[in-house]
Amino acid sequence: MKIKVIGSGCPTCKNLFELTKKAVSQLGIDSTVEYSTDVSEIIEMGVMQSPVLAIDGKPAMLGSGNLEKVKETLKKFVK
Repeated sequence: MKIKVIGSGCPTCKNLFELTKKAVSQLGIDSTVEYSTDVSEIIEMGVMQSPVLAIDGKPAMLGSGNLEKVKETLKKFVK
């Protein structure tokens, strides 16, 4: 599973990246979390909101959230 947080580099985006890393660790998911400030990636996904939590190249969660919301999102994709 490829997990990536994409945003503009704002504090909200960085916070989602940190929350995602923590959630991956707590859930025991064997994957690294990437961070990108390439907004064109968001546009290519057809999304007009940031940050984006993308899993396997597809948007899974838009905007900010808390640790529990990120964990619930990730659980939907764990195989």
